[in-house]
Amino acid sequence: QVQLVESGGGLVQAGGSLRLSCAASGRTFSSYAMGWFRQGPGKEREFVAAINRNDDTALADSVKGRFTISRDSAKNTVYLQMNSLKPEDTAVYYCAAKPVVGGLRIRKNQYEYDYWGQGTQVTVSS
Repeated sequence: QVQLVESGGGLVQAGGSLRLSCAASGRTFSSYAMGWFRQGPGKEREFVAAINRNDDTALADSVKGRFTISRDSAKNTVYLQMNSLKPEDTAVYYCAAKPVVGGLRIRKNQYEYDYWGQGTQVTVSS
């Protein structure tokens, strides 16, 4: 069982920055595929960013150039650095994990993930 705890959300003005953290339990964190997803008001949950166990990354087109995903395996933590925030980035942000035995495919589909955090609210005011 993997437990994920997100932190770092809050209220920020447009153009500002936030860094979300997701702390994971488990001794094999370095082998996990990790992802960030978000769900805005009245919207479906959508892909934001993902990182594989080789630290290769993928970002949604809507956040490219503004967001960065990274991981620190020594701290069992994955980060989402969000810069130049826009009101449309307002959402609950969720961290997700999938233990991977082999392969380096970057996973953008939320249904591929086995474990989810409780979510952290990000609100961007105009």
